[in-house]
Amino acid sequence: QVQLQESGPGLVKPSQTLSLTCTVSGGSITTNFFAWSWIRQPPGKGLEWMGVIAYDGSTYYSPSLNGRTSISRDTSKNQFSLQLSSVTPEDTAVYYCVKFWYSRSEYDYWGQGTQVTVSS
Repeated sequence: QVQLQESGPGLVKPSQTLSLTCTVSGGSITTNFFAWSWIRQPPGKGLEWMGVIAYDGSTYYSPSLNGRTSISRDTSKNQFSLQLSSVTPEDTAVYYCVKFWYSRSEYDYWGQGTQVTVSS
């Protein structure tokens, strides 16, 4: 059973960079059937896909975030990380790390989510 756990600061000041890490257990982030995404949900709004890092380390980002997103990984720790730069209060959301199964086109495992608030 795959488990994902987000970690990082719950409060970030405007204009700073938000940094979160997802620790994966029960499966390797380099397995070539899967990819690893960040998805967020602002208060009162729907889910927003932010980006993904594939099993080979390639990355793809939502254009709606205007180049502020970066996803990286540490294969020795089986972790992948999100950085979102120049944050504003509109980036306040619950952030989820999620496993994507290519052949099923399915997000099959989710972290519990972590609340990040952008405020001075």
